[in-house]
Amino acid sequence: MLSRKGFTLIELMIVILIVAVLAAVLVPLLTSRINAAKWSEGKAGAGTVATAIRAYLTERNTDIAAAQALALDTDLGFVAADLQGKYFAMANYAVTNVTYDSATHAMTYTVTVTAPAGVSGGPLTLDHTGAMSNP
Repeated sequence: MLSRKGFTLIELMIVILIVAVLAAVLVPLLTSRINAAKWSEGKAGAGTVATAIRAYLTERNTDIAAAQALALDTDLGFVAADLQGKYFAMANYAVTNVTYDSATHAMTYTVTVTAPAGVSGGPLTLDHTGAMSNP
C-alpha cells in the first residue's frame, strides 16, 4: 500500500481558522498603537505651545485678570512651519483660559489640540499644571 504524506482538508481549515482569529485580535491592537503614536506628535506640539505661553507671560509681566485666549501667530510669535508636523498643524492648536498675576507670577492656561483628518480621538488638553488629558 502506498502511503501519502500531507495535510488533510480539515487540518488546513483549522490552521486558517487560527490565523483568522489571531488577525482579528491583532488588527485593532495595532490600529490603536498607530493612533497613539500619531497623538504623541500632538502632545509634543502642545508642550511647545505651553513653553511659549510661559515665556510670553513672564516677559510681558502684565496682569491678565479675566480669562482670555492667545493667538498662536500674533501673540506667541509662531509661524505655520513651527507647528507643522506629519499629522498636526498650527490650526489644530488653540490657547484659552489665560490669566496672569504679575505680583505672584501665577498663571493659568489651557492648550487644546484637536484631531486632524486621519487621527481619531481627541481633543487633547494641556493645562498650566502640566496635566494632559488623553484622547
